[in-house]
Amino acid sequence: MGVISGAGRTFCGSTSCLEGIGIIKRRNLARKHCSPSDASSYYQKMSEVGVAEMHQFMDQLDEVVVPGRDFKIKPLIMQACANMFSEYMCSVRFDYNDAGFQQMVRNFDEIFWEINQGYAVDFLPWLAPFYHKHMNKLSRWSVDIRDFILERIVNEREQNFGEDEPERDFTDALLKSLREDPCVTRDTIMYMLEDFIGGHSAIGNLVMLALGYIAKHPEIGTNIQQEIDHVTEGGQRNVTLYDTESMPYTVATIFEVLRYSSSPIVPHVATEDTCIAGYGVTKGTIVFINNYDLNTNEKYWEEPKRFNPKRFIESATLAQIRTDLVDSPTATQDLSSIIKSNNIDASNENQKQILRVKKNIPHFLPFSIGKRTCIGQNLVRGFSFIILANILQKYNVHSNDPAAIKMYPACVAVPPDTYPIAFTQRTVKTA
Repeated sequence: MGVISGAGRTFCGSTSCLEGIGIIKRRNLARKHCSPSDASSYYQKMSEVGVAEMHQFMDQLDEVVVPGRDFKIKPLIMQACANMFSEYMCSVRFDYNDAGFQQMVRNFDEIFWEINQGYAVDFLPWLAPFYHKHMNKLSRWSVDIRDFILERIVNEREQNFGEDEPERDFTDALLKSLREDPCVTRDTIMYMLEDFIGGHSAIGNLVMLALGYIAKHPEIGTNIQQEIDHVTEGGQRNVTLYDTESMPYTVATIFEVLRYSSSPIVPHVATEDTCIAGYGVTKGTIVFINNYDLNTNEKYWEEPKRFNPKRFIESATLAQIRTDLVDSPTATQDLSSIIKSNNIDASNENQKQILRVKKNIPHFLPFSIGKRTCIGQNLVRGFSFIILANILQKYNVHSNDPAAIKMYPACVAVPPDTYPIAFTQRTVKTA
């Protein structure tokens, strides 16, 4: 996740602005809100916000979709993602017809596409004079974003903020930090809000890629819908975050999109002189993880050029799963969901094989590793799961021209004006 600040400086990841502050306290504050644990109240809030926004999204989609006709859905998806982030982090959402909101979302998406192109100036700053128009364009978009966030979110919240009131969200936490910590400036909280709210662009583009692959491979959508119908008992309720353990194929599809796109990971910097595989690395050297090789090497993956979510799925007995979840704060809830969705009882819990997502694949690092790991990865996984599952719960997804669905190698972004998708409403019989 990343944006360009109003001053034109590039923030290539959610952690960069935090490191600029130089205080661990601020990083922990961001992690609490932006990478909530499964058992926390923030995780529950994330699920509730996501599902509530999908109701609004579906109302919009129902108005514009013509069954079976290709439709450019990306702007609506990006607005839904932006509303999830703004509601979760700032306790405010915007109408889909709000022109200012539409423009802010578009600006974020334009920036996300541009920073995923890998221009030479991104790595060789001295080339900046040759990218004058490019940098001015990014700066203009980012200034407009900052103005919107300042006018429509921060100013009003700051005026009504009460120090003794309970902390509602990330914005409250930042405002409290602004008043209590002399090292924190107003620019600091603006950079942080811009950076984290901008994370919605990553989710919207990830969902668009997933829908593109489903349109190209309809059997993937059918497999996801089978999970949805089973878990929701034929559509009696919406899919929530608490269904992830019972929907391994859906989670695996999101992981396969991340693997297949192989987006470059935020660079690290060597903090001391060291040696890696016989090569000397001096302190201060910029170090990249070769994510593309990790995700496409035949040494690690069978048929790596094939889009196959099942590569992330394995089978295990309930006894094995119970052992793996022993330290999980949500073990009881997860086990209950797994038992119910797999029709397990005392007579077969040690024999029946249960499908689940593989854990801790050492060569799969979509969110990087170490201190620079993506702080917002739980938001990315959680909101993308809710959006994809709830769309497929109601609609079949396809394309009238699959050849027009173009993805770009080593890139998790698609252009702002990208391929259309066709939607046909499903008829689901209650089990």
